[in-house]
Amino acid sequence: MARSTGSIVKQSRKLGIALSSKANKYMERRPYGPGQHGKGKRQKTSEYGLQLKEKQKMKYIYGVLERQFRNYFEKATRMKGKTGDNLIKLLEQRLDNTVYRLGLAPTRRAARQLVTHGHFLVNTDKVNVPSFQLRAGDVISVRERSRQLDVIHSAMKRVKEDAMYGWVSLDKAAMTGSFLRVPEREEIPLLANEQLVVELYSK
Repeated sequence: MARSTGSIVKQSRKLGIALSSKANKYMERRPYGPGQHGKGKRQKTSEYGLQLKEKQKMKYIYGVLERQFRNYFEKATRMKGKTGDNLIKLLEQRLDNTVYRLGLAPTRRAARQLVTHGHFLVNTDKVNVPSFQLRAGDVISVRERSRQLDVIHSAMKRVKEDAMYGWVSLDKAAMTGSFLRVPEREEIPLLANEQLVVELYSK
């Protein structure tokens, strides 16, 4: 299964957003781009450069590669409503993203790995495909044999129930979460401008 294997810290510094807690620590100490020219004065970014940067942000935030990202975009164009909103909603419906949103994994990368290794059930069925699209009402639970994993327990300890996202719910005792509904765009915290991505692909 294809996945991004580059340095998350370098990508974070290049894009100007922290893609992990580790990257956030590095960016606090080095708030500039990577490489020997990172501190230097940079040329003004073109319109295309800005659009490309926003696309790269979304790809790395959700952990998808170029072909998969374009497939999501093409599917979003065929749906009713704004293409940019639809694109983000499709990415939010991914199983690995929802595992992360529920707090069953510390990062999306960790969630992807846990899903790939078959540690979760969706409505009683084992699913090991990170890109699996959830529907309203789907229930995600930790498999019986995986309930002692430290990475899951450590992640759940950091979850504050009053800060849970409105479209998911978590039962810590049962180690079960629900995807209640597809979220609205304004509910989704995302440090990227989807409209610039739409403009990029519309050329």
